[in-house]
Amino acid sequence: MEQDIQIKITDREGITHEVLAPTDMAMNLMEVVRSYELAPEGTIGICGGMAMCASCQCYVISDHELPEMQDDEEAMLSEAFYVEDNSRLGCQIQITPELEGLEVELAPES
Repeated sequence: MEQDIQIKITDREGITHEVLAPTDMAMNLMEVVRSYELAPEGTIGICGGMAMCASCQCYVISDHELPEMQDDEEAMLSEAFYVEDNSRLGCQIQITPELEGLEVELAPES
């Protein structure tokens, strides 16, 4: 059963976009940002979603329960710039029905 969820993404210019993200395509948040072209090409997802570059770092604004951070994501964020308590890597956030209404803000480009 196909189901899209609504997500609010604030880009690096401060503009908030309400987008529909499919839950049936095994996409992650970084891929959604890229598919809607909410960041200039070559500035997000540089490593291809392997948690190796932090170019997709975002701040989770809403109060959603996200999957536990894995060691590689934690290690990458420990070396990244502009890290906040609510920082996550977009490539590590899978789009699932539970994320309906998720609100995130893209971190500044490093």
